[in-house]
Amino acid sequence: MATYTEVSLPLPVLPEGWSAEKDFKALGSLSAATQRSIEPVGPHFLAHARRARHKRTFSEDDRIQAQVNAKKVEDEDDGEISEPEDPMMLSRDAKDWKSQDHYAVLGLSKYRYKATEEQIKRAHRKKVLRHHPDKKAAAGSTEDDSFFKCIQKATEILLDPVKRRQYDSVDEHADVEPPTKKQAKGDKFYKLWGNVFKAEGRFSRIQPVPKFGDENSTKEEVDAFYNFFYNFDSWRSFEYQDEDVPDDNENRDQKRHMERKNNNARKKKKTEDSARLRKLVDDAMAGDERIKRFRQEANAAKNKKRLEREAAEKKAAEEAKAAKEAAEKAAKEAEEKAKAEKELGKKAKEAAKAAVKKNRRVLKGSVKDANYFVEGEPDAKVIDAVLSDVEIVQGKVDADEIAALAGKLNGLKVSSEIKAVWAEEIKRLEAAGKIKEGEVKSFA
Repeated sequence: MATYTEVSLPLPVLPEGWSAEKDFKALGSLSAATQRSIEPVGPHFLAHARRARHKRTFSEDDRIQAQVNAKKVEDEDDGEISEPEDPMMLSRDAKDWKSQDHYAVLGLSKYRYKATEEQIKRAHRKKVLRHHPDKKAAAGSTEDDSFFKCIQKATEILLDPVKRRQYDSVDEHADVEPPTKKQAKGDKFYKLWGNVFKAEGRFSRIQPVPKFGDENSTKEEVDAFYNFFYNFDSWRSFEYQDEDVPDDNENRDQKRHMERKNNNARKKKKTEDSARLRKLVDDAMAGDERIKRFRQEANAAKNKKRLEREAAEKKAAEEAKAAKEAAEKAAKEAEEKAKAEKELGKKAKEAAKAAVKKNRRVLKGSVKDANYFVEGEPDAKVIDAVLSDVEIVQGKVDADEIAALAGKLNGLKVSSEIKAVWAEEIKRLEAAGKIKEGEVKSFA
């Protein structure tokens, strides 16, 4: 608080013997008075005309004009910050200020937490001009100043940022009731629920708050909105509803008890408010056609992927089955081919073996046809010797050589021709070193 110091400064004392008649010296003189006519201009002319018309004195006109100006200030901006006053509100007890609607007291019900500081000051000025005890007393009213105190208290709270935040925290009049299922149909769903969450968003520490959107909102926008409100970080507190804590130092235990009680009450209300907001979000999501549409689209995409996967798996299985069947068929064909080749080889081998036997019979038959190369009836010894030499030759040659020899001998009946063929074969075998010279004597 500012302080001041009073200092006494006496006037200087005149010199002794000083007098106005002999010591005062005039520096100049006033001219003679002149009569002039003065004509008022602008507002001064209007004031002069008003006083002349109503035959008022200056003081009377100033007082009446002050009342008129006050009335103008009171009635200005009626459409912006003015509303009918409830008779019940005018008669309320100023001591019960905690339960009063401060915005309604100042005529700012439609603005509430959106009201600016300038609007609050203007509303306060209007209310004071209308309900000031001095004005009511001058008008002959016998009403007490209880409502005027309500106006002062409302202004005090709403112009204090901390107190206003505490009051806005519990201002149920600013809440928007959630719509019923019957009300929220079609396009109204997004408008009505949008108003609800717009009102709830005033408590968010994080600004700006995502909008509820409409039916054209994208999945990302809708997900961002619901994630924001499911993880809502609220600054809302409930100190305004605290019970009064005794201020006296003599009752400290009672003070601590009330503080603990108020803290517990705040926590409980905070928990209840969080549950209330979560239920609002759950109800909105349950009726949100966008969520249903997104889920259907997601399921359709999921089913499409599943069908594509199943089709790919089916195609792969069919291809694997076809490949397996082709491999089995190829293996079977290869087996059958190998079996056929084996059969052919067996038959060829048997045929070759049969041909060898036949050719051997031809070789033995040729010496028999040549009468074992003797005249007359051959004895057993000669026959054994010739056949023994034939066996030696057969043992030294392969199937092709036997076939070639048999081809040469086949059809021959003359003994000398047969013997010549055999003799030529013996020479060939001796030349090839397959038999020793002189080893075979029957064909010499």
